[in-house]
Amino acid sequence: MKDAVLIKSFQSGITLMLNEEASLEEILEELAFKFSEAKNFFGQASVALSMEGRLLTNVEEIKILETIRENSNINIMCIVGHDEETDKKYIKALQHMQRRLTAADEGQFYKGSLKNNQVLETENSIVVLGDVYPGCAVISAKNIIILGGLYGEAYAGGNGMEDAYIVALEMEPERLKIGDFKYKTNTKQSKWGIRPKVQPKIAHIKNDKIVFDPLTKDLLGSF
Repeated sequence: MKDAVLIKSFQSGITLMLNEEASLEEILEELAFKFSEAKNFFGQASVALSMEGRLLTNVEEIKILETIRENSNINIMCIVGHDEETDKKYIKALQHMQRRLTAADEGQFYKGSLKNNQVLETENSIVVLGDVYPGCAVISAKNIIILGGLYGEAYAGGNGMEDAYIVALEMEPERLKIGDFKYKTNTKQSKWGIRPKVQPKIAHIKNDKIVFDPLTKDLLGSF
């Protein structure tokens, strides 16, 4: 039988070519081996992930993501679909935000998800390489970028800094605060986790309230 999975790279991402005839167990086993063997090669790269060759359920996608994370240091920013132009725009926007944050105000990185009521607090801007679960919080005196889902709380722009912003691949927060402005959801959070074809969003102040906009190249020009 052919390989259960082939790993190919594209700009800023990785494509998994899945053998339709292989079982999920065979795919996961081969993924674990290949990513473990290539751990040093990939390093701590932040990438988009594409999965082709067979239809997958949400549970199967999550198992594949977990296998990659357990056997590598790769940070998967998002799962992309077949709308290549849209996917490229999202990836470029996120990369631009990372570069700008790191170069402009000495932002720091935190690798891992926040769980079990964890609170992460810093005086600098911060990039979180993971999810922020309900009951957890990220607090920054400057800006926050979450390369995962924001399902808990985030507080940016201490001391009334109203030009601060919060970015997340999936924006479903319990509470937000930017400068002196607050936001609290009235809806129950859906089950968290990276989902296919996510649309990164940015929370910022507009007309004296917190608004949520899709993260686009045009919008980046105003920050």
